[in-house]
Amino acid sequence: MALARVVLSSGRSVDLSELRMSSTYGGLLEGYPCKRLNDLRIAGLLRSAEHTFPGTPVHLIPPPREYPDQYAGAFGPVETLPAVTCVGRFRSEAVDPAHDRVLYRSHLTVVWFQPAPHVPSGCDAEPALRDLSWELLATDEEL
Repeated sequence: MALARVVLSSGRSVDLSELRMSSTYGGLLEGYPCKRLNDLRIAGLLRSAEHTFPGTPVHLIPPPREYPDQYAGAFGPVETLPAVTCVGRFRSEAVDPAHDRVLYRSHLTVVWFQPAPHVPSGCDAEPALRDLSWELLATDEEL
């Protein structure tokens, strides 16, 4: 059973089967958000997603980066990402029309950021999530 169903801009429905949310800067004990820290955080999320969901393609939706007018310290300007980090596993019907619709499903793991902790659903998901090119990113698997 899916946690939610998201309708992509293409009209394809994808089911969210697993979702992991965390605070983007929840473990930051020292320093401040900057480009280097954010890049390391994103790389770690991608590695973790690949390890957690082996055999499933992983796609990053590039997060918006903001540069608040704050003092730039030793690590350069302050750069912030949205407050909530999300890693979701999605499934849908097969991408390849030659595959039997009963025996095959497509799947994709997506990493994205959003401003608030809510489960994406229907047409209310983040625009970047709804704009996924499912046919190019997802792969089919036999059940």
